[in-house]
Amino acid sequence: MSDNLPLVLVVDDEPDMCWVLQNLLAARGFDFRIAQTGEAALKLLESSRFGIALLDVKLTDIDGLDLAKQIKSLESAIRIIMISGYYYKDDVNIQRAVEEGFVSGFISKPFLHDDVIEMLHAVCSR
Repeated sequence: MSDNLPLVLVVDDEPDMCWVLQNLLAARGFDFRIAQTGEAALKLLESSRFGIALLDVKLTDIDGLDLAKQIKSLESAIRIIMISGYYYKDDVNIQRAVEEGFVSGFISKPFLHDDVIEMLHAVCSR
């Protein structure tokens, strides 16, 4: 891992999506941890300090936006990027999350690999 790249938390309940993000992040030199539930993500936050979280909006155990709020309350400096095939960037819920400051970016599924990398670098540079 490069010293200037943040540790990334990936939270998605779809194993295939986790696999894609895992390989994409590893190929770009990011260190990361994977959680397939909100509960598992919160446990990882107890033992690691993450700089960025990639969160699916629809999880099996908790709404991704609710999880984003919980994560921000535990780690205020973390930057959260929501990923969704259900919501769109201009959705009122996503816009409100960005305005309230607990979400730093949004990526629609399906996405291009470059979309994820560009968003990560944009969020890292803020």
